[in-house]
Parts: sequence; C-alpha cells; structure tokens
Amino acid sequence: MAPGHVAYGLRAQYGMQVTPETVTAWERGLAVPGTRELTALAGVLWCSPGELLSTATSLREHRIARGLAPDELARRLGMDAHAYLRMEESGRWRGNERQTAALAGALGLSPRELLAATGRDKELAELLRGAVTSRWQAYVRPVGRMLPLERGHLQDVLQQLHTDYQSRMVATLSWGAAVDDTGEPGREFLDRIVDHFWDLAKGPLP
Repeated sequence: MAPGHVAYGLRAQYGMQVTPETVTAWERGLAVPGTRELTALAGVLWCSPGELLSTATSLREHRIARGLAPDELARRLGMDAHAYLRMEESGRWRGNERQTAALAGALGLSPRELLAATGRDKELAELLRGAVTSRWQAYVRPVGRMLPLERGHLQDVLQQLHTDYQSRMVATLSWGAAVDDTGEPGREFLDRIVDHFWDLAKGPLP
C-alpha cells in the first residue's frame, strides 16, 4: 500500500493527521510510530502490531507485539501503570524479582531477551566479573534478582563460570615465560563474560 493510501486510511478510519512523508519515514526507519499510531497502522494494513516490528528488542516493542496496553501489562505485574510507563520510556527496569518473572511470562521473553529488553546487560556483566574473580556464591542472589533462572541451575552456572576463568588464569601463570602478556587470556574471557554465561545457562553443564 502506497504511503499516501496509508495516510488516508489513518485519517479516515482513526482521525489521525499523518502525512505520507511521515509514513515513508516509518517505513525507512527514520521515525518511530507511537503506540496509538502503531495500533492504527496495523488496523489500516490488516495485520497485528507485532507483524510491523521486525525484531522486538525494547519493552515497548515486546509489549506492542503482544497486543498489550501499558495499564494491562502493569496490572499483570502488580504495579502502578505510571510507574511502569516511566520504566518503559527510560529503558531502565526497576521491578523486583517477582515482577521481573511476571514480566518475562507476560511478554513471553527468554532470560536473554528479558535482559536486553530491560537494559541490564552491563549490570549483569559487572556482576559476572565479580563472580569469577572472587567468591561466586555471593553473586547468586544479585544475579537471581535480574533473571528468572532456577536457583540451583544458576548456582551451577556461576560455579562453572568461576572454574573456567580460574583454570585459564592458572594455565596462564604456568605458561609464564612462554607468553608476553600473561593477563591476555583472562581479559579475553572477561570481555566475553556474558556470552560465556549464556552458553552455560542454555545447555547441560560438564
């Protein structure tokens, strides 16, 4: 459907004053329609809002893909709608452990999708670096608050992650004179700590 026809449909069916140029900008990714505009756009194009989102990454995109209004999702999470919207708009999730698990369930998110949608990748990376370089047991609860993983499995993952890092460091020290930079393998591991975590979390542990 041409941009002019889409703009006409939005105006005729939903009373929205949207220009063909705006529709073109949406198509090219130069602008992003709001929730109300996206819902109306789906109506004009006879599809679901989720079909208009190529790959949902933010909380807003996942919510729209599920066809949920902000107040409905907030009700499911047991929080004030305005509080939820503030978190959605800022891209920073502040819900508690129970609300985080409810959010993942309501939006059908895997643990990794949940982490990306709530903007907490860097926070997880910092926790994981602490877990492998010190006592991993102290990080079970903080990581568990962020992700809906079964506690026993999470403990196994953190323990294995710690073992993998420490074994690299021991091996590096034993190479000593054979390598120029004895810290490089450890730094490389820490740089990819989140990837290592997800590799362990999704599969059987050794």
